[in-house]
This record gives sequence, C-alpha cells and structure tokens, in this order.
Amino acid sequence: MSGSIENLGAVALVAALMAAAIVMLLMAQLAQSRANRRLDKRIAGVRKRLSGGAESPLVGHHDVRKSDNAKYPLLEAVARHLVPRPALLRQRLEQAGLTIGIGQYALISIGAGLSATLLRALAFQMPLTLSVLFGIVAGFGLPHVVVKFLIARRIRKFLADFPEAIDLIIRGLKSGLPVPESIRIVGQEFDGPVGREFTLISDQVKFGATIEDAMWQAVARVDLPDFKFFVVSLSVQRETGGNLAETLENLTDILRRRRQMKLKIKAMSSEARASAMILGSLPFLMFAILVAINPGYTLTLFSDPRGLMMVGFAFACLAVGVGVMWKMVRFEV
Repeated sequence: MSGSIENLGAVALVAALMAAAIVMLLMAQLAQSRANRRLDKRIAGVRKRLSGGAESPLVGHHDVRKSDNAKYPLLEAVARHLVPRPALLRQRLEQAGLTIGIGQYALISIGAGLSATLLRALAFQMPLTLSVLFGIVAGFGLPHVVVKFLIARRIRKFLADFPEAIDLIIRGLKSGLPVPESIRIVGQEFDGPVGREFTLISDQVKFGATIEDAMWQAVARVDLPDFKFFVVSLSVQRETGGNLAETLENLTDILRRRRQMKLKIKAMSSEARASAMILGSLPFLMFAILVAINPGYTLTLFSDPRGLMMVGFAFACLAVGVGVMWKMVRFEV
C-alpha cells in the first residue's frame, strides 16, 4: 500500500512539474502576444496618420503573411534552444502544411508525453520509471508520426494536381502570358497544396524575389523529384532560351508515365502488402480474443515483469518482421 502511495506521489510530482513548465511557457506566449498586439496597433496608427487618415493596404498583407516566429518570439527562442535541429523541424512543419511554430510543437509534445505518462501510471498501474519512459517516447514519437502522416498526405494531394497545373501553365505560355502570370493563375485556379505553393511563389515574386529564388524556396517545402524537375526546367530555359511550352509538355508526359508506373507497381505488390498487414495484425486480434475470453489469464503479461519482457521482445520481433516485409514491397521510381 505504501509503495503505491509513493508511486502516486511521484507521478503527481512529475505531473506538477510538467504542468508548471507548460503554464510558464503559456504565460510567456500570452505576454509576448499582448506586446505584439500593442506594437501592431501603434504601427497601424502611425501608418494611418502618414496616409492622411486612410489605412495603408500593406497592413492587412503584413498581418496575413506574418510568420509564427514573429508572433511569439520569446516562446520560439526558448524552443530553439531546447529542441534539437530546429531548422529541420521548421522545414518538416512547412512540408506538412502546418502553420504552427516550433514552440507550439514543443507544447504539443509535452502535453502528449504528460498524458501518456499519467495514462500508463494511473490507468494501467505501471511502475513510475516505465511510465515516464513511455511518456518520453510518446512525447517525441506521436507528434513526429502525425507530422510524417500529414507530409505524406500533402504529397499525395500535390502529385494528384501537379500535372494539370503544368498543363495550365503551358496553355498560358501558348496564349502569350509570361511565366509569373501563369504561376499566379495556377495559384488562383487550384485548391490544396498546389494552389498554396504557387500562390506563395507568386507573392514572393510580387515582393521583389526572382522567380528562381521563389521556386527553389518552394522546393524546400515540397521535397519531390517531380517538382524539382519542373524547377530545373524553368531555370535552364531562362538561362539558355528555347521553347518552354514544349519542354513542359515533355515534362508532363514524363510525370504521368512515372505516376502510371507507380500505380502499376502498387497493383502488382498489393498481395505482398496485404500479407504484411494481415500477419502484422494477427497478434493483436488474437490478444483481443483472449482478453475477451479470459481477461485474468492475458493481463498477467502486464502485471508480471517477466510478462513485460516477453511483450517487449514480441513487439521488437513483430516490428522487425513487418519492417522487412514493408521494405520488400516498396520501390523507387
């Protein structure tokens, strides 16, 4: 009894410390946001006086394009010192299409770790050390998995509309429109990641950036070979000259052939992928059936240290087997 009370006290202490850290970060974020609002109000007042009472049209654009780093600089500065490789994390968030900053991502990770720790310690009555380790893994792993899923989903949407976007640029070039104007039309006509990226490229060109610089910045957000082919084609054509419409027509033909090849490979490897999913899900299905039939017999695995070691070893073997099968059915085109 005393041991369980000590474990609960230790869990409560860990929860209190993590909650205090979250509250401190939120207070710093709130204070900084209030200061930013006051500064924005003063800037808007100065612009209004200088423009003779009319609000400058640049104010709205500044508010729309303000980055997350400018909203909460104090929170972002703290997160940059605590989060390893913040530039890579910022790039992954942009690739996922998320508008949150690194500080907000850190708060989400802390919340996920705290929730997982409390769940394992209180609901499953696991030892404090294992609960804390599980919370750390969940805090780092769950947001990473979610961001990876969002990146993959955004890439799929981008690839689905990208050939049609190039076709629209080709029609604009054949009708006599310049490349920046054709890119602007693509941003207006398409929704989703394609429209967003081409709109950002068009806006950067309007603000004084060259078309090459804007396109290569988009490459960092859309890390796809297909999009790199498009950017290289534009860059080479602007340096050497030639018929850009014909070059882009050849590019769209290549992109569509690559997509057809990927779909063909996916269809041919569907049986192996289905086998991998079935074999990977069988242990969980059998465990659920055993829990429904005899809960006391199966839950001993989680109450006995030897059972926990067996479960960990089984998960490791299962992960290795599923990973090998998944790697065998993935091909680069």
